[in-house]
Amino acid sequence: MSTAKKAAFATVLAVFAASWIDPQWPLEQTLHSTLTVLGLAALWWVDRRWTLGSGAFAAICAFIAIHCIAARWLYSNVPYDAWLQAALHWSPNAAFGWQRNHFDRLIHFLYGVCFTPALVQLARHAWPALRLGQAFSLAVMVVMCSSLVYEWFEWGIALLLSPEAAESYNGQQGDLWDAHADMLLATLGSVLAWPLARRELRR
Repeated sequence: MSTAKKAAFATVLAVFAASWIDPQWPLEQTLHSTLTVLGLAALWWVDRRWTLGSGAFAAICAFIAIHCIAARWLYSNVPYDAWLQAALHWSPNAAFGWQRNHFDRLIHFLYGVCFTPALVQLARHAWPALRLGQAFSLAVMVVMCSSLVYEWFEWGIALLLSPEAAESYNGQQGDLWDAHADMLLATLGSVLAWPLARRELRR
């Protein structure tokens, strides 16, 4: 593993550890953090087996780090509006008339953006004869299918929790179309990652 990859991985571990300082919702954060641990272990294993490009590896690390922040505040409680007001004196909620917390939307969009370059590389590793466009199409389909499976997984966990805990964990914020919007944003993020995937492979 290159120095750049080690630095990216160490940064994620540091963010993960920091996110657990005095947690406000330990049970729900634990549920979200399970995916973090599995994701880090899978990333380490995949890179040792197939060697991802540094950019693709760093993109996944960046996504997991942001997910750690989201998990601490259960997505729908991330105080990004307050942070931006303090740093830039600008409120996206006021500017766009938002009534809900949209950090979960950002996470699903970034899932598509950050994982697609690595998925393209893995497709080319598995099937070297694939053209770049074909590998990219497969990557987009993987993002779409995995987003669907994740929503099923989230729904299954919610069935095991109390109504209050389920609402807190899912973070739907009263939106009946939350799962549909999340899957659409992941797909759009994947499609828009085409320039990143192409540049990473050409390196």
